[in-house]
Amino acid sequence: MMPIKLLLFVAGLLLLVKGADYFVKAAASLAKKLGVSDFVIGLTLVALGTSVPELASALTASFKKQGGLALGTVIGANVANMLLITGLAAALTAVRTRREMIGRDGYIMLGATALFCLFAWNGTISRLEAAAMLLIYVAYTLFLFTAKAGLEGQYGFRSFLNYLFRFRYILTIKHGVLAGLGRGQAGDRKIERVFREGVAKDLLVMLIAGAAIAFGADLFIGAAVYFAGLLKVPPVLVGASVVSLGTSLPEMSVTVSAARKGFGNIAMGNVLGSCITNIGLIIGASGLVLPLKTSQARLPLLLGFLLLASVLLLVFIRSAWRIRRWEGAILLTLYAAYVVLLYFGLN
Repeated sequence: MMPIKLLLFVAGLLLLVKGADYFVKAAASLAKKLGVSDFVIGLTLVALGTSVPELASALTASFKKQGGLALGTVIGANVANMLLITGLAAALTAVRTRREMIGRDGYIMLGATALFCLFAWNGTISRLEAAAMLLIYVAYTLFLFTAKAGLEGQYGFRSFLNYLFRFRYILTIKHGVLAGLGRGQAGDRKIERVFREGVAKDLLVMLIAGAAIAFGADLFIGAAVYFAGLLKVPPVLVGASVVSLGTSLPEMSVTVSAARKGFGNIAMGNVLGSCITNIGLIIGASGLVLPLKTSQARLPLLLGFLLLASVLLLVFIRSAWRIRRWEGAILLTLYAAYVVLLYFGLN
């Protein structure tokens, strides 16, 4: 029985990772055919696409009433993003950063992380709290669409708070719908042209990849729950270790590859965007399916570690506006300490 479950665990992970890869490529191709800019594709589809395995895993865990597994997956994935993945990228080459990373995405990530830690501190994410996290993610995504090229400095954290609490995202949605309705026959002709350019193929690939992701998530989480029960390990720790590390492989591939090619902005943008997506979209969506609950006594310690990693990453981004090799070494050392912490929690 155990060898079969181990095989299903690996097969599920492969389906998740490869399915997400094909899904993102097809979605990016479709977005370009619809006239969406590379800038928007990078900020939204790349971060969302690399978080698809975590999203599928967390949603499946929620449907299986394994809230602790969903919480652990998000905590572990974000810790891996900020410490392991960023540390590896910086160890290979100094990762250049810029002020906008702190002024907008960095502070939004830190604020969302702090709010998540506050909500999860008692071991429960209610549907209302999940809805609040999902709202932050939706508002953040729409806020990105309002940012104009060359004026990024005017779209900082304060502007986002104003956008969020004054419900400006409702106007963004309204204007987007009206603009779509106003295209009329010109819009119809554009859609016809897009379909002639092979959009059906992209949609088919997305459909098949989506099915592979869903099936892989079911296998992956089912096997993870089995091993957690067999080894008598709390699901939240399984999610924070093996599951989160496995589902973070797409982020690792994108970030390390971008850093090695000298695209520090893409590398760090993917890390920050993925962290915001994990907390906002994944916790929000899975918490709306079913309130996320765990009785694991070490949860506050894991949340404290997550908050520490968030603050330290922003400090390193700001220092000389690049993450140097020695700073990458510190991040990797902290991730090793996190692994040791989990080891003692597992035993």
